[in-house]
Amino acid sequence: MHNVSTNAARLIERIASFRRVTVAFSGGVDSSVVAAAATRAKLDALVAVTADSPSVPRWQLQWATRIANQIGIAQRVVPTHEGDREEYVRNDTKRCFYCKETLYRTLGQLANHDPTTVLVSGTNADDLGDYRPGIEAGKNASVQTPLADLRLGKQEVRELARFFGLENADLPASPCLASRVAYGVEVTPERLSRIEQAETWLREQGFSDGRVRVHHDELARVEVPSDELPRLLSPPLASELNESLRAIGFRFVTVDLQGLESGSMNRVLVQIGEAQH
Repeated sequence: MHNVSTNAARLIERIASFRRVTVAFSGGVDSSVVAAAATRAKLDALVAVTADSPSVPRWQLQWATRIANQIGIAQRVVPTHEGDREEYVRNDTKRCFYCKETLYRTLGQLANHDPTTVLVSGTNADDLGDYRPGIEAGKNASVQTPLADLRLGKQEVRELARFFGLENADLPASPCLASRVAYGVEVTPERLSRIEQAETWLREQGFSDGRVRVHHDELARVEVPSDELPRLLSPPLASELNESLRAIGFRFVTVDLQGLESGSMNRVLVQIGEAQH
């Protein structure tokens, strides 16, 4: 088990070996740690590229720019247009693959002027244990994953973020808005906008984290941390939740009594797998 300063040195050394780097930079803690290490690696060329599409909340784009400025890394914000792909819109279990494939293709096109440029992502060691088709897309595009390569998981990454003095060290993870849409329900700009508005409402009510999952028939399943459930379910907030989300465009509003669970949409993958055997 390495201490945080050793992990920082290992990460910087790993990234320094690439020489010319483009970081897939969402502004989340993982990609921010990679970007911060890259700025210390004395590279020949370095840029952070942030994807802009309806699946990225506006507050997240603002955070990405804020953190890029804090780190002191050059940033480019580019539209990725994954919503133009029929395979992405239909939202089967490989949606994330098509999204990341589009992202890495866009990053690759930006680096075409220099084929020696290496694409780097913030995939960490713990990500490898979850169902993440986007990792497969990264492998196909030869994207380097220094955090995962060094076996640095979520806890070590948070420690590194604090070590580097990053403002988002304790910011909750926030996967793209499309991850809130149940498999088989089409991913459309309108649905993504409704999700963003609903999650903004939760933040404005003071919840530390939250997800609004969309199921068939425009049913919204709301998740907040389990210790914050009593407040959400208490009057008059429960009524306000129902009224606000229905005004946004959801037909039905329900609260998940299990509380916030990262990747909860993947529960159905077990059933899908069982049905195929």
